[in-house]
Amino acid sequence: MQDKNQLKIAIVKLSALGDIVHAAIVLQFIKKHCPNAHITWLVDARFASLLKDHPLIDELVVLPLKESFKKSYKIIKTLGKFDKIIDLQGLFKSAVVAKLLGKEIYGFSRESVKEKIAARLYKHKFKIDYNENIIVRNLSLVGCALNFSFDRGEILKKSPCFEICKKFKNESGKKRVLIAAFASEESKIYDKFKDVIRLLEGCEIYLCYGSESEKTRAEAIISGTSAKLLEKLSIKNMIDFIASCDLVIGNDSGLTHLAWAVNRPSITLFGNRPSHRNAYVTDKNLVVDMGKEIDARSIDKNDFCIREIYPETVANFAKRLLNG
Repeated sequence: MQDKNQLKIAIVKLSALGDIVHAAIVLQFIKKHCPNAHITWLVDARFASLLKDHPLIDELVVLPLKESFKKSYKIIKTLGKFDKIIDLQGLFKSAVVAKLLGKEIYGFSRESVKEKIAARLYKHKFKIDYNENIIVRNLSLVGCALNFSFDRGEILKKSPCFEICKKFKNESGKKRVLIAAFASEESKIYDKFKDVIRLLEGCEIYLCYGSESEKTRAEAIISGTSAKLLEKLSIKNMIDFIASCDLVIGNDSGLTHLAWAVNRPSITLFGNRPSHRNAYVTDKNLVVDMGKEIDARSIDKNDFCIREIYPETVANFAKRLLNG
């Protein structure tokens, strides 16, 4: 039975995979500063498996938003009252969900939010540069709501953001590398992974895929190389596989960000997206980008400059991490 003196916190982060991965770090900070907090996380049904049975989430509320807002509304109205409601999404849809939960809503200010109309529904508005790093943005908003501060050292010393079961053993004696070659948009996809694979000969290299079309493309990439196609895994098993890897290389996507989340080395490739915002760089989590000054509010989806990254550059960074 829930303690009546517990601080009831609702986190609204509905989608998508990469965004939820970036938000998951807030859980350990909440538990650190508010150990008695009861955390409820509201998530779109399409991404619920990522957070299912998370040890730091007391209640996961799965909303069939794409299927029916009416069903979602009925679920929300059964949840009772919350002391603090934090909308980490910053969309009108997420703000409406937050509004249905209660009055004490914390969200980004009009200048800081993705969809400006969302800020109208928040009681407490937090101002931060929209182009600030996403990890810093998420933790800053939660810190504002719960009255705590943090520093870079705490982020660097984070515990893995997801549970790891260590199902996948590496018994080959070779360095294991996972390549996440696909993304939600074509302009985010690097087209020279075959060359990268050839430059990393001697490693145990896997390519993963999601859809059948991605599988066909993955087969073309590994053709004529020693790389293998990774069987299609559930998101939980994928987290475990990533945890078994010596390095993950990929585009700006959820799988590459998962490597950072579970404290594994990674190289994330950026073209028309701002790397300083979308990835948190550490000594073992690197980015390769085109050096462009990019406003996250004005993304040119017809800019395929990511394809101008030299495969030798990616391979050299990879060798540095693998041999370091």
